[in-house]
Amino acid sequence: MDSPWEGLTLAFSRTSMFPFFDIAHYLVSVMALKCQPGAAAEAWKNPFSSWFTAMLHCFGGGILSCVLLAEPPLRFLSNNTNILLASSIWYIIFFCPCDLVSQGYSFLPVQLLAAGMKEVTRTWKIVGGVTHANSYYQNGWIVMIAIGWARGAGGSIITNFEQLIKGRWKPQADEWLKMSYPAKVTLLGSVIFTLQHTNHLAISRHNLMFLYTMFLVATKITMMITQTAIMPFAPFEDTLSRMLFGWQQQFSCEKKSKTKSSFNGTGSSTSKPIADASDNVKKKPAEKTE
Repeated sequence: MDSPWEGLTLAFSRTSMFPFFDIAHYLVSVMALKCQPGAAAEAWKNPFSSWFTAMLHCFGGGILSCVLLAEPPLRFLSNNTNILLASSIWYIIFFCPCDLVSQGYSFLPVQLLAAGMKEVTRTWKIVGGVTHANSYYQNGWIVMIAIGWARGAGGSIITNFEQLIKGRWKPQADEWLKMSYPAKVTLLGSVIFTLQHTNHLAISRHNLMFLYTMFLVATKITMMITQTAIMPFAPFEDTLSRMLFGWQQQFSCEKKSKTKSSFNGTGSSTSKPIADASDNVKKKPAEKTE
């Protein structure tokens, strides 16, 4: 007989994302789009462009993974139900009378609930990406990690190309140059689930899905409540960076300090005889006058 913990994690891993968790994902994604400067005015001026951008925010991870696996990038359009659901959410967010949806979303409990449910979908996307990549490349670690990361956090990368086309792309906002926390935690999850899928991590998939999802939800809710961009990986990143890439810099700093100290030592020793010589020169004329 399975333990209560096993039953809980197994039931959690079998939870369907449609429709409630998918609605939360589309809601958070489209609201993030609306918060961008000029997004609301653009929706009124050019609705098709706004709708297409919203679809990139909602399905960007799937599009990027299709591109990486040489699959049709518009395959996401074949899922009519999800397209209609995401389109409906885009419409009511941008064109609802009196902006009721945005006002309702402005309450913190609603935002916490939607953000937590969106993080649940991130786990499912990572697992789906790793499994899908393994069907193409058996035990191809790098491919599995890349596709799992693309499925879970590829939306922000795809939208960079959209910003580039519109002439709004900024290098400091590029996920390739400066990875955000969601991109980092998704990459970590992709590595972990790849190790589990290749039997290099001694833990069942449903247990790992539950633990990883609880970590995502707890971290996201804490960041929203405290309104601080906490980085749980910052100490680990600093330590790893010093271990792998800081030796040369530390060696050069020590070398410069030794050179500077030796230069100061020789300078003080050479300045001493000069000072003594100047004192002797001053004393000699004084003796003659006496």
